[in-house]
Amino acid sequence: MENVALIESFSEFKDDKLIDRVTLMAILEDVLRNALKKKYGDDDNFDIIINPDKGDLEIWRNRIVVADGEVEDPNQEIELSEAQRIEPDFEVGEDVAEEVKLVELGRRSILALRQNLISKIHEHDNTNIYKQFKELEGEIYTAEVHHIRHRAIILLDDEGNEIILPKDRQIPSDFFRKGENVRGVIESVELKGNKPAIIMSRTSPLFLEKLFEQEIPEVFDGLITVKNVVRIPGEKAKVAVDSYDDRIDPVGACVGMKGSRIHGIVRELGNENIDVINFTNNLQLYITRSLSPARVTSIKIDEDTKRAEVILKPEEVSKAIGRGGHNIRLAGKLTGYEIDVFREGAEEDVELKEFSDEIEEWIIAEFIKAGLDTAKSVLEQDLQDLVKRTDLEEETIEDVVRILREEFEE
Repeated sequence: MENVALIESFSEFKDDKLIDRVTLMAILEDVLRNALKKKYGDDDNFDIIINPDKGDLEIWRNRIVVADGEVEDPNQEIELSEAQRIEPDFEVGEDVAEEVKLVELGRRSILALRQNLISKIHEHDNTNIYKQFKELEGEIYTAEVHHIRHRAIILLDDEGNEIILPKDRQIPSDFFRKGENVRGVIESVELKGNKPAIIMSRTSPLFLEKLFEQEIPEVFDGLITVKNVVRIPGEKAKVAVDSYDDRIDPVGACVGMKGSRIHGIVRELGNENIDVINFTNNLQLYITRSLSPARVTSIKIDEDTKRAEVILKPEEVSKAIGRGGHNIRLAGKLTGYEIDVFREGAEEDVELKEFSDEIEEWIIAEFIKAGLDTAKSVLEQDLQDLVKRTDLEEETIEDVVRILREEFEE
């Protein structure tokens, strides 16, 4: 293969990989020098001249002329008689530059050279992709569904880069078809071997925070700050916002008229219920707000144990706990405090655990998981609501209600 033809065959990589000519030539020289080392043992005495404009290359080997029979290193030295066949007036001690054609390296070496070049270009390409996406960690990115697997969706961006959206980083209600665009946050980028593994997430709290930046101009401009975000993906989220400008209502600006501003975010997250609350350094007020939409009667905080005891009217308790306990769990995550809910007049109530001699412990545990830890909290609920919230059989619940009523009738 002629030098020019080889260069022309290499030019395809420039177009395919969008690699600049200077980098391509640097890689090509490095690959050629490795081939020369294998063939001649050393490449220090070789000059490689690459002409990107003409698309050709020249390889020159420099040797010193020595007397016939005195060559000790055939790569560094050349006999006088051989040198004079190149140029008749060469003398001992002079330098001889002789062009080396690629064909002299042998067909096998040329094939290995080409394979080495492909490998180096891919390595360069992967390093660039890694650096590019490492800078995008924590940012929203959009890519197209290419392949749907059981444990992950494989996405491709406009440049053909592969992005992985694992099953556990998808919102439970997510359903994507091939060719559909998907938005998420670049969660992590790692090099596995020489290949970058780019992981996208739609369940990260950071995704919700970045959606606020994208969709709400005041957040993007820095007039409103997102202080904290907690989520149960696809179910419920709480976002604490603050503004250093007293003229701006951060909650109102984020929600918009009749929820107009936050509606797009809710839709993107599969109708995830989003509570936006005003952040405050007043811990008592912050915990109170975090339990929204419930109205708190009074609150007692223990900063040493990071616990808060909250007193509510009976009709507010279920609101504070929320469906499946989501509201109280998120309030705890948002504030960093473990929140215990008590009803007004709880001193007249009886904890469910006190009935363990009449009600099996696993049944009591089901009620407690649903946020119903006292006799009155169970008796205040509708039977059908109890079935939905506890996942217990209706007959079992009726037995529990009968036992609890007997306690208060006595």
